[in-house]
Amino acid sequence: MNSPLAGRTVLVTGAARGIGAEIARHAAARGARVALVGLEPERLSELARSLGDGHTWSECDVTDQAGLELAVASTMDTLGRIDVVVANAGIATNGTVAVSPVEALARTIDVNLTGVIRTVSTTLPHVTARRGYFLLVSSAAAFTALPGMATYCAAKAGVEQFANAFRLEVAHHGVAVGSAHPGWIDTDLVRDFQEDMPSFQETIRKLPWPLNHITSVEACADAIVRGIERRRRRIYVPRALAGVQAARTLVLGPVAEAIIRRPARTAVPELERDVAALGRAFGRHSSALGRPAQVLGQPKS
Repeated sequence: MNSPLAGRTVLVTGAARGIGAEIARHAAARGARVALVGLEPERLSELARSLGDGHTWSECDVTDQAGLELAVASTMDTLGRIDVVVANAGIATNGTVAVSPVEALARTIDVNLTGVIRTVSTTLPHVTARRGYFLLVSSAAAFTALPGMATYCAAKAGVEQFANAFRLEVAHHGVAVGSAHPGWIDTDLVRDFQEDMPSFQETIRKLPWPLNHITSVEACADAIVRGIERRRRRIYVPRALAGVQAARTLVLGPVAEAIIRRPARTAVPELERDVAALGRAFGRHSSALGRPAQVLGQPKS
């Protein structure tokens, strides 16, 4: 395959599973050398091995500046360059602000937004030297809102706006910046929501298309990597989400809020009961479960 990624080095955070791992597979299939960064060393090692020769991995928490600097230095030592950065690492809490431990809420912001900023800042000199490309993984949650997703929506909206301003700062260096906006993707994160909280599935079912659609992780990664090849400004998965984004004033306006508020009267208490019964703040596959107990917390009674 004659791809613009052939021979390039692509660094992907949150690469142990889900969207990050699948992006790595698709990029490697197009001839890229991939640097995998994440929190599950056994999965990262196995993924790097499965990709073949010329790839590397580093265990790293994107909120740990020293660890992130070591991961980037290791990538440079091993692969010699960084052409593309995919800032993908992310987590999501279970439940509303009322029932979630404040440590878990803050951790979601720290990983999903501050982790992106740290990743960009640490890799910027190397990407600038290559006149490369940053893809910051935001979400459809940047321009929609659902109860139970307050900190996730806030963080992803922050990523979108960070990308918008950062793009203007680096354009004169020949560096391009894009933001990706996936909807519901069939990953461990979404499957954990479905397994842990029956009310979540009912909420998704009642949303209008395309917000009720779940996309395969393979289709998502393919769309994202094709966007990376073209150094896209925005990538939507599915593509119909571009229309939702364009209508964000309506989506986040008082009429849409009133429509959501009516079923939320019953859906929110059901969600909070699900979380209380679950007894943990994150899905069982979440990397946040490796954090200290005070960060995970117990749902508020």
